[in-house]
Amino acid sequence: MAGSNRSASLKDTQRSIPIGTLAATLTTTALYVISVLLFGAAATREELLTDRLLTATIAWPFPAVIHIGIILSTLGAALQSLTGAPRLLAAIANDDILPVLNYFKVAEGREPHIATFFTAFICIGCVIIGNLDLITPTITMFFLLCYSGVNLSCFLLDLLDAPSWRPRWKFHHWSLSLLGSVFCIVIMFLISWSFTVVSLALASLIYYYVCLKGKAGDWGDGLKSAYFQLALRSLRSLGANQVHPKNWYPIPLIFCRPWGKLPENVPCHPKLADFANCMKKKGRGMSIFVSILDGDYHECAEDAKTACKQLATYIDYKRCEGVAEIVVAPNMSEGFRGIVQTMGLGNLKPNIVVMRYPEIWRRENLTEIPATFVGIINDCIVANKAVVIVKGLDEWPNEYQRQYGTIDLYWIVRDGGLMLLLSQLLLTKESFESCKIQVFCIAEEDSDAEVLKADVKKFLYDLRMQAEVIVISMKSWDEQTENGPQQDESLDAFIAAQHRIKNYLAEMKAEAQKSGTPLMADGKPVVVNEQQVEKFLYTTLKLNSTILRHSRMAAVVLVSLPPPPINHPAYCYMEYMDLLVENVPRLLIVRGYRRDVVTLFT
Repeated sequence: MAGSNRSASLKDTQRSIPIGTLAATLTTTALYVISVLLFGAAATREELLTDRLLTATIAWPFPAVIHIGIILSTLGAALQSLTGAPRLLAAIANDDILPVLNYFKVAEGREPHIATFFTAFICIGCVIIGNLDLITPTITMFFLLCYSGVNLSCFLLDLLDAPSWRPRWKFHHWSLSLLGSVFCIVIMFLISWSFTVVSLALASLIYYYVCLKGKAGDWGDGLKSAYFQLALRSLRSLGANQVHPKNWYPIPLIFCRPWGKLPENVPCHPKLADFANCMKKKGRGMSIFVSILDGDYHECAEDAKTACKQLATYIDYKRCEGVAEIVVAPNMSEGFRGIVQTMGLGNLKPNIVVMRYPEIWRRENLTEIPATFVGIINDCIVANKAVVIVKGLDEWPNEYQRQYGTIDLYWIVRDGGLMLLLSQLLLTKESFESCKIQVFCIAEEDSDAEVLKADVKKFLYDLRMQAEVIVISMKSWDEQTENGPQQDESLDAFIAAQHRIKNYLAEMKAEAQKSGTPLMADGKPVVVNEQQVEKFLYTTLKLNSTILRHSRMAAVVLVSLPPPPINHPAYCYMEYMDLLVENVPRLLIVRGYRRDVVTLFT
């Protein structure tokens, strides 16, 4: 290894190191074998065991020759170490592998004086100890660890078929490297198991420190190839079949800024990253953070790369496990359609689309948002992706803001258990761990309420989920709404929505009569059934009234997302949604997909 340590001084490194290493190994091996034969011929077993300076005893012409040789050999080894070790230390410092060694950096072509003094200081300290039997095992351990590491790197690179691994030595095989690495570890334990344990622990700490603080050099990492191959094999083993509910993990696709503007140096809404962590148990799992850049790909490619780096840095800063992607598209609808079709690999494709509710569209008169919003929901339905829309994102708590009260679920339609699973994941977070879950179900008749309540309780018990079940009948729902509409604060919003929809439809009809074309909205023909529009609006009013009546003080409310009615204008759907979220401070609107995400099997 002396040649490797001084490789910078060699003229032809790739030629000199193999020849020098093999020549040194063969020479020393031959000398050791000859020494064994000569000592065996010149002394008895008892003399070999008891006489430490047997060489000097039998030396010719006098014993002092051996004493002088030992001194010269020791000095030679010391000088070799004092020339090789400082350069190795300086090279490690220059590579920024260990930031703590930055003091030993040297410019190219200059002598590492500080590293030399530090190495000499360590040598003097070992000499002062004065016990060679204590020092030798320690030094041997680190040499064997070094040799084992080199062999292990060669083994990994060869076994994993890394394209960059092209050794010039034709007779190399991964099995020899593995054998060499194993032999080094075995010899360490044979010498001293206690020194071996301490050495391995110290090496592990150094490795962890390098992973934590060290900077990536241009020499690569053998373990990265192992991770890559492991990831590929795991992905292949997952296949493309449906994942069993017991093995289902949420892989959210986070829309960073679909509506509204953020400061230039903030690539993602801060609370979106917090919410993404709430969808994972103990923060483990993958999220995909996506932002769409409007424009032409050829013109905006460099801007997209810069934005992607900024987003990835921000995700790391928010301590959220995930990857960043920036997509360039002519508009948001086209960009999302491309994302939802192509993002991910196999069963690692995102299965939940998470975005902020566009609360600003009416306030800032953004008339293009309804069509985009409805288009995104329809694309998710076609692509069989679940949808979670967060209303009141600015008020979403961070990890330090503890919440009290209840997490209320309005289980209107079957969603594969996604709302139940989300509520359980929320409870695993410190901010929501003091909350309790309430499940609200809708019964057709009062007589069905008790049966439905018992069924839902049994279902939750089988799922090992603790929650209070509250059943609301449609009849009592209607009576409560009819008996006191004047007191209901949702009524003003209902009347205002009726008035706006009436004006919108009147303008649309006038435009169609003027141009002599059928009714058109957002460039598409629509069929307007005013009675059906009124029915949708009234149903939404009842649901909003119920939420405000029972869940005004809830920490968070989850409600089923109604699908956009076919052939209805997008503007009308936004009116329904605005009425649904009216006066509810923190709401998750959830739509499952055609798969169960919870299972009764233990």
